[in-house]
Amino acid sequence: MDIPTEPIGSIPRTPDLHDAMRAFAAGSIPQADLDRVGDEAVRETIGKLEATGSPVITDGEQTKPSFATYALQGLTNLAPDGVVIPFADGHTRRLPRLTSGPFAFGVHAGTYTSRARRYATRPLKQAVVSASALSLLYPSDGVPGYSRDAFLDDLVREAAADIRSAFDAGAETVQIDFTEGRLAVKLDPSLGLLGSFVALNNRVLDCFSVEERTRVGVHTCPGGDRDSTHSADVDYAQLLPHLFELRAGRFYIQLSSESDRMRVLQLIAAHLRPSQRVFVGVIDPISARVELPGEVRDRVLEAARVLPIDRLGTTDDCGFAPFADDTSTGRDTAFAKIRARVEGTELASRELGI
Repeated sequence: MDIPTEPIGSIPRTPDLHDAMRAFAAGSIPQADLDRVGDEAVRETIGKLEATGSPVITDGEQTKPSFATYALQGLTNLAPDGVVIPFADGHTRRLPRLTSGPFAFGVHAGTYTSRARRYATRPLKQAVVSASALSLLYPSDGVPGYSRDAFLDDLVREAAADIRSAFDAGAETVQIDFTEGRLAVKLDPSLGLLGSFVALNNRVLDCFSVEERTRVGVHTCPGGDRDSTHSADVDYAQLLPHLFELRAGRFYIQLSSESDRMRVLQLIAAHLRPSQRVFVGVIDPISARVELPGEVRDRVLEAARVLPIDRLGTTDDCGFAPFADDTSTGRDTAFAKIRARVEGTELASRELGI
């Protein structure tokens, strides 16, 4: 199969792991018991991902509390009353607020890569939080004795170390989750916030060589949590010209759930740079219906009419459970959708004769 296909990252956690996470939070089991259940969840998830035929594997983010907050575990300089992110169905997620400096990650992504390496037999992909998402930790009224510029310097260093840790632990590719890109347009229609996010993430990317950046990707979607989104109403035309200014080699773009996919494909074609590959979303994780391989094939062929085939790949629109407590999608459904993506992409490759 010459058209590459990759998962985004998260898979719904196993029921045993959900139970263990709740028990650990309540103080009724020790860390060792949580680790044991987490190891089993990672092993089972990787085995089932490999059984779908997926040529690239993730750990399903099984042991992360969320795609955005894993790096904050163990930190003591945070308060719970940070930025609130509202979703279309009315529920919210809230980031913590930084209370003092300096800032450093409590956990680096390489920890998860190392754990997954025990069980994976195929190339591993590691998802990491973006520097721009974590920049929202810094409060608007500042932190006494710790300037925003000093915080951003520390953040860039730590975000680069996070990516480096994943590579050092054996990740073939690293994906920066940039779900706040579309949200930035909603929060600031002048696009000033989006521009600052792009500039900050480029500072991180500039810590890597040109060759290394071909193995670093950026994922964008309108958020996906409990079958809802936070910024699907934002026009892609406002985001995509700026998205491709990021100095990454790969882009994973939510597409299957868009009402006018052809328009988005044409926008991608207009702004994609010669050194960049785009993985278009052909699976909608929010929908309970499992796509047919033939539907996926048709979506790939649709994209191939607009985008260069040698720079085209497929993916899922978003992760299936970016937050650990999200049980809106069943594990069996997630794996069935991934299998449909793999099979449908292969059907398209055959039809295109590649």
